[in-house]
Amino acid sequence: MNEANQVPHEKTLDSSAALLAEGYAFISNRRKEFGSDIFETRLLGKPAICMGGAEAAELFYDTDRFHRQGAIPKRIQKSLFGEKGVQTLDGQEHSHRKLLFMNLMTPDRLKQLNEITEKEWLAAAERWAGKDSVVLFDEARDVLCRAAYEWAGVPLEEGEVHERGQEYVDMVDAFGAIGLRHRRGRRARARAEERIVEIIEGIRAGRIDVPENTAAHAMAWHRGLDGQFLDAKVAAVELINILRPIVAICWYVVFGALALHEHPECAEILRNGRSGNINVLEPGNDYGTQQKGQEGTWSQYTEWFVQEVRRVYPFTPLLGAEVSRDFVWNGCEFKEGTMVLLDVYGTNHDPGLWDDAETFRPERFRGWEGGPFDLIPQGGGDHYSGHRCAGEWLTVDVMKTSLDFLVNRVSYTVPDQDLTVKLSRMPAMPESKFVISGTKQM
Repeated sequence: MNEANQVPHEKTLDSSAALLAEGYAFISNRRKEFGSDIFETRLLGKPAICMGGAEAAELFYDTDRFHRQGAIPKRIQKSLFGEKGVQTLDGQEHSHRKLLFMNLMTPDRLKQLNEITEKEWLAAAERWAGKDSVVLFDEARDVLCRAAYEWAGVPLEEGEVHERGQEYVDMVDAFGAIGLRHRRGRRARARAEERIVEIIEGIRAGRIDVPENTAAHAMAWHRGLDGQFLDAKVAAVELINILRPIVAICWYVVFGALALHEHPECAEILRNGRSGNINVLEPGNDYGTQQKGQEGTWSQYTEWFVQEVRRVYPFTPLLGAEVSRDFVWNGCEFKEGTMVLLDVYGTNHDPGLWDDAETFRPERFRGWEGGPFDLIPQGGGDHYSGHRCAGEWLTVDVMKTSLDFLVNRVSYTVPDQDLTVKLSRMPAMPESKFVISGTKQM
């Protein structure tokens, strides 16, 4: 281990403005500039340590050295996560609450969500009939809102779908924003929490009947370590922590569609390989040649494609924690109470972890064993004991179902539009939100 004070220190009074201006690339830019996976800076007027890469991610998820309670800024709690939710907990309390979420992620329940999602996509295709064009992001938002509410057991009137879905989009859209976007996200959370509290109270009072295997039932009747039911507002926060992430998959659906558009050779494999084994050329070969590579199943390639979308396209830019006790790592002195940021986007693009990291190549996941600290679009570490997103398996499954719909259940064209994805905007999205035209069911 190196001595302390050997790490680069950014020479600036405060880098908050630069973080907002550079977005996803903020930490990566400095890692490249300094030639170091760790550096010190100042953010929001306080000392901060930024780091990236698999070793840094493994350190970041060491619960003896870092904690989340008090580390997530109130502005993010009041827009994205909610207050006193599972993301803000540590230790035994976190493990107990996290198990509540993981118990919902059984194979049967995930299969049910996929079936609901497929049903809603097919219904959407019928609604698109006769329309010149549709905005895929908006359509995905509504499809996934319907699916999330039905799967979670939360009542939803058809006339509410757009408004409810947009509330969850506004919460997500606020996390990297200031001004109007942030205020819109806070208002959306306040409205959603007020409404979901009424549902929790209605379930407890017997006015609302929900199936026992649903998230609504689980959140309403969950008991904390003290044996008491969660406060109704906290239970509402946790139910929203099921609904919001499912709706937020609309970002990944659009990135999947963008990947299909930008890499038609992948779309061709997914379209033609559904009936049996498919040829996947070795890394570095040209898809347009006749060279034969290793075979895989359509299901395997779909998994590779989805994982590559999650790796390449920008969703979560960074994650934060706070140092629990003084220690030194790789020449950096971590002092108790210091803010630490993990470069999520940069780690997913780290050339030390990923060969030809900026190239979209699904077959890189052939034989990949799923390291817990290299592919981290939804956090790293263990799903059960750590802070890795409980809904990661759910996200992958819903993406696969949505991808199959776009490739094999409908046909469409992509008209000229602005598909620029600006890394300076958090969360990022194609400028046009991906317009498709002439949709027909197949």
